[in-house]
Amino acid sequence: MDGNVKPRLDILEKFIHVKKILFFLGVADGVGGWRDYGVDPSQFSGTLMRTCERLVKEGRFIPSNPVGILTTSYCELLQNKVPLLGSSTACIVVLDRTSHRLHTANLGDSGFLVVRGGEVVHRSDEQQHYFNTPFQLSIAPPEAEGVVFSDSPDAADSTTFDVQLGDIILTATDGLFDNMPDYMILQELKKLKNSNYESIQQTARSIAEQAHELAYDPNYMSPFAQFACDNGLNVRGGKPDDITVLLSIVAEYTD
Repeated sequence: MDGNVKPRLDILEKFIHVKKILFFLGVADGVGGWRDYGVDPSQFSGTLMRTCERLVKEGRFIPSNPVGILTTSYCELLQNKVPLLGSSTACIVVLDRTSHRLHTANLGDSGFLVVRGGEVVHRSDEQQHYFNTPFQLSIAPPEAEGVVFSDSPDAADSTTFDVQLGDIILTATDGLFDNMPDYMILQELKKLKNSNYESIQQTARSIAEQAHELAYDPNYMSPFAQFACDNGLNVRGGKPDDITVLLSIVAEYTD
């Protein structure tokens, strides 16, 4: 279930797909700087996620290798006969509902948390070249090759983790993590009283809306501002950004 807050409606993309015993989640965040070159950032991230979803529907994947889904999708984009320019971070999560095993691939600064008993027990590692410059998949025009950061899908951080019934899996773009520290996210998750659709959706939206509000508070010392200070920059306040939150709970699989 997801909660979306999008001050700019043209960047974020996601996909959610259930395939028998497998549950797939994906988020991608287009790099907004492409607007300066007249490129719509949503075209790249949207095409990437739609391609990932199509590959899953066609069964062209290995559940334990979400990096492979990302790699195949990116290769298709590179070979696309229709010109496509842009960059995007990406995070793919695959839950095997029979083995209760979570397989993940994260490239850049989107990411996920696994919460158990009110504590974070597993999380993605943020990947940055340097401050505010995340790893990203890119397609650049010939004249910009070598100038635009372009990372390989194989550079994605890949993990496998055994989840338990009742574990909460939160997948989100950096707009959440830049504006809400873990303790705030955990406080909101404690309000989740049951695992029905309405409750999960309400909690996801509540988290996204709170992050959005904090993003526009000039006096708030956000995680992004703290990270900036750690890098020698005098920054205070939240970081206005697009925010997507996907929330799911591990439940017993019934055929």
